[in-house]
Amino acid sequence: MQIGIVVTATLASVGTAGVPGAGLIMLTMVLTSVGLPIEGIALVAGIDVILDAARTCLNVAGDTAVCAVVAATEGEELKV
Repeated sequence: MQIGIVVTATLASVGTAGVPGAGLIMLTMVLTSVGLPIEGIALVAGIDVILDAARTCLNVAGDTAVCAVVAATEGEELKV
């Protein structure tokens, strides 16, 4: 069951980083795929806005870091 959760959550998270509010939908999908009750989502729904903002910040920071690394390896000057 744990391996199923890990695989489903990993596959679901690949395309949802750039979609606002997709965290609850993906959580529903993961819980349903392993047969767990989806009533637990109500506990997360109250703070999902904060979690979504944190996911967005992490996504933007990661994209920026990768752009900086690629620019440095290509010998381009970083303009801030």
